[in-house]
Amino acid sequence: RSDLRGYDRDPVFSPDGHYLVWTSLATAGYEADRPRLMLLDTRTQQRDELTLGWAFEANNPTWAADSKSLYFTSSENFTQQIYQINIADKKIRRITNGTHDYTALKLAGNQLVTTRVSLVSPAEIYVVNPQNGAATQRTFVTDDIWKNLAKPTVERRTVKTFDSKDMNVWYVLPPNFDPNKKYPTLVYCQGGPQSALSQFFSYRWNLALMASQGYVIVAPCRRGMPGSGAAWNDAITGRWGDAMKDYLSATDAAAKEPFVDASRMGAVGASFGGYAVYWLAGNHNKRFKTFIAHCGLFNLESFYGATEEVWFPNHDFEGAYWQKNTPKMYLNDSPHRFVQNWDTPILVIHNELDFRVPFGEGMQAFQAAQLRGIPSRFLSFPDEGHWMSKPQNSMVWQKEYFGWLDKSLK
Repeated sequence: RSDLRGYDRDPVFSPDGHYLVWTSLATAGYEADRPRLMLLDTRTQQRDELTLGWAFEANNPTWAADSKSLYFTSSENFTQQIYQINIADKKIRRITNGTHDYTALKLAGNQLVTTRVSLVSPAEIYVVNPQNGAATQRTFVTDDIWKNLAKPTVERRTVKTFDSKDMNVWYVLPPNFDPNKKYPTLVYCQGGPQSALSQFFSYRWNLALMASQGYVIVAPCRRGMPGSGAAWNDAITGRWGDAMKDYLSATDAAAKEPFVDASRMGAVGASFGGYAVYWLAGNHNKRFKTFIAHCGLFNLESFYGATEEVWFPNHDFEGAYWQKNTPKMYLNDSPHRFVQNWDTPILVIHNELDFRVPFGEGMQAFQAAQLRGIPSRFLSFPDEGHWMSKPQNSMVWQKEYFGWLDKSLK
């Protein structure tokens, strides 16, 4: 039994039975803490942190056949790659590279079996040579679909933030992109807030699908995300407003691109991304022409009193709003405090079975927009929670989503 304070998961015994390895979070009540690789010698009961000093997370631990090393995945520079760590000296070696993510990981003989995915390619099974990182595709499930479609392209940019830090930003460009044209542009606000914006392929927020509708997608890897070290990941604790300033920095940089139509920009996002949309609605100074928020936090005080994840705001907000010294986030960073500045059309989406960010958050935001006389629409699914899980509902969601964008930006 572990006496560690944080969340322990993914225990795996070594092939020779001499070791147990698992991933462990150091901080109690903090779901987004950096996963560490912990090692227990089953003969001596000695415990050791293998990735001590490693600034990035370690996931999917998989033993080498000789029990002398481990393979794992980690998001470094906002792509998830495969690494190897030696048990004896704790040296870490990066095995793979590229603009894609490696996710699930298993050893088969002397090869690693994994899935590979990118912002413009759904998951397929690959075999990776652990010696040189050479990857061979083994499944081609989606080839019949993709051969009939023009693919978007992905580019990486670096943007200076308001405090002069370097921020990674993904651009997803429409199929048959013409750099001499000007495109309507969406700033995608990732949820989490401490979830990676790497090379994922989502069946909810699909950036390739958005780009294929003729939009340039700007996806900032703002502070709070894994991929640029633990300090960047932890930088929003008690300071969500700083991440919002990152979005403004990315928006201003995008507006200077010759192919971006700065007069037709929108901001979209879900959960923390929905919070970001509500915050930007009150602080954007005419940068955006439209907004879409899905299941976002609107009033941090009412959210604290209703969410089923109270330990989350206890960490991120640094406590309750009724404390003697009220945490600054409630006073400075709650979107409802900026409604007097709202002046831009907004689509609010919130599901009735959402207990993570309760339904009332969306109702408050929509009512505020209505009372302010702002063009607005409310979409809700009575049988969905925080996410869209039912295919037919998802079809309606996508139709309403793109219908709103096309009406607003095209």
